[in-house]
Amino acid sequence: MPTSRITALERLTALLETPAETRDGYLDLLGTADQAGPPTGLTQRLMRTTLLPQVYERYWRPALGRALKGPLGPSMAGEVRLATKLLGLEPGHTALDVACGTGRFTRAFGAAVGTGGLAIGLDGARTMLAKAVAEDGPDSVAYLRADAVRPPLKESTVDGVCCFAALHMFAEPEAALDSFARVLKPGGRIVLLTSARHGWQPARLLDSAGGALSGQKMFDRGEIGASLRARGFTGITERYAGVTQIVAGRLG
Repeated sequence: MPTSRITALERLTALLETPAETRDGYLDLLGTADQAGPPTGLTQRLMRTTLLPQVYERYWRPALGRALKGPLGPSMAGEVRLATKLLGLEPGHTALDVACGTGRFTRAFGAAVGTGGLAIGLDGARTMLAKAVAEDGPDSVAYLRADAVRPPLKESTVDGVCCFAALHMFAEPEAALDSFARVLKPGGRIVLLTSARHGWQPARLLDSAGGALSGQKMFDRGEIGASLRARGFTGITERYAGVTQIVAGRLG
C-alpha cells in the first residue's frame, strides 16, 4: 500500500471515536456484519451485491439518476460539480461523503481539499468499498466501512458532509441528519440529494407506491429543508428535478 494512502488512513483513524480494523485498503468498523441497521428494501440489498459495483458508477447510477431526475436534472458529473461547489471545499478541508458507493464524489472532494485535506468515503457495503479502493484517487482520500446513519467520527471534525442518493434508503433518516449536524464544525456545510414527492395528489400516490416497492422513503418537497432548519442550518437552498431534491445549507 502506498505511503500516502497509509497517511490518509492514519489521519482518518485520528478522527474516529473508536479504533477500526484496517481491511483491504479501508478502515472497517462493521466486521462480519453484512450491514449496519435493518434492511429497508430491494434497492439497498442490491448495493451489497458483487455485480452492481462493477457497473454502478458508469451505467447504473447515471441511468437511474436520469430516470428519477427527468431530462432537466443534472447529469452525474453535474451532480459532482454542484456538490463540490455547494460544500465550498477548500485546500485543507475535511469532507465526509456518506454512502460513497464506488467513490466518484469522494475522489472529487479529495482533489478539491488537496494534499493538506482529507476526503472520507463512508459506506456499509464491502463490494462498493473494494471497487472504490481499486480506483486511482487522490492521496487525500480514505475509506471507512461503518454505519452511515451514525458516522463514528468525533464531534465537530468535518467541514462538509455530502449524502447523495442514500438518505431515502436509511431506516432512520432523521437520526442521520442529527449525526451529520453533530460531526460538522460550526459553519460547516451539508448537501443532500434525496427523494421528493410531487405535490399533485395522483402523482404523490404513484411516487409513494414506487417508493414502497423499492424500499425507499418518499420525502415531501420542503421536508428536508425544514429538517435542516430545525437543526440550526441556515442559508438553505433547494433544487427540484423529477422526484429528486438537492438541498444544501450551512450549520449556524
